Amino acid sequence: MHQGTAVGVDVGVARFATLSDGTVYAPLNSFKRHEQALAKAQQAMSRKTKFSNNWKKAKAQVQRLHTKIANARRDYLHQTSTTISKNHALVFVEDLQVSNMSASAAGTLDAPGTNVRAKSGLNKAILDQGWGEFRRQLDDKTAWTGGHLIAVPPQNTSRTCPSCGHIAKENRQTQARFACVACGFEENADLVGAINILRAGHARLACEVSPAGGQQQEPTEATIRELACA
Repeated sequence: MHQGTAVGVDVGVARFATLSDGTVYAPLNSFKRHEQALAKAQQAMSRKTKFSNNWKKAKAQVQRLHTKIANARRDYLHQTSTTISKNHALVFVEDLQVSNMSASAAGTLDAPGTNVRAKSGLNKAILDQGWGEFRRQLDDKTAWTGGHLIAVPPQNTSRTCPSCGHIAKENRQTQARFACVACGFEENADLVGAINILRAGHARLACEVSPAGGQQQEPTEATIRELACA
């Protein structure tokens, strides 16, 4: 049975997920935790004669590490998504294009990338979080418990002041801190993002359940209308 109503979820790297009610889930960083061991195992495999018994043993060790990383990530995502879906009837997330965000930082021969090392590190961190799988699990589990997962456009969720509504990139001068240049409101940037995601979700629902919102009528349940106006 749901204990709450609606919640916005902001995903990140420093914090895996921040909810609009202030709940924070720390990142597991499964790949990062085993990165050195994996690199060592891969290096050992590369030194063996290909297809020899020793090479096969080394390859099996690499595969075991990959499996360990994947299983730990999947279990963490399962636990986190289960908790959120049980406690909230409506879950709003940003409609992030994870594949684009984690694309190669090297670029192409015609358009080589810049700050490749830093971007490559960020790309690996994004992939390590498993945002795409997290959203898939949330979608399945909210549906299973009778709730709904709704994606909202990510534009300006990190730049909008939840206190006065002022929108400016200067509002977020660091990754962790939000400070509105108009009214002086300060808060953790991820929490601000989650609050804005929640508000964007309510705004979308208000449009979709209203006759003035055009042809979009999904979702149409009366319970969603009540939650959106709560």
